[in-house]
Amino acid sequence: MYAVIKSGGKQHRVVVDELLKVELLKVEAGETIKFEDVMMVVDGDNVKIGQPVVDGASVEVEVVKHGRGDKIRIIKHNRRKHYHKEQGHRQWYTLLKIKAINA
Repeated sequence: MYAVIKSGGKQHRVVVDELLKVELLKVEAGETIKFEDVMMVVDGDNVKIGQPVVDGASVEVEVVKHGRGDKIRIIKHNRRKHYHKEQGHRQWYTLLKIKAINA
């Protein structure tokens, strides 16, 4: 059984007991939250597709921790113009553990 949920403007395919990184959520570590934005639920041959969400479906998750991702380098350079700019970025994330999919 798996589901497709929406979080942070992105869609994620989730399975029970999976660890999932999503954009930072304002929730304390250790808390349990429920996602109501479930786009699709698949249980074997039984497929429920929402328009845009499946009615009555939810996914329960536990917040494991918050962290920052790997650094990405942004480099801008114009040749022969003495222009060179470097910048780095580390995106904040929340690590979630999928507890249950309720269809």
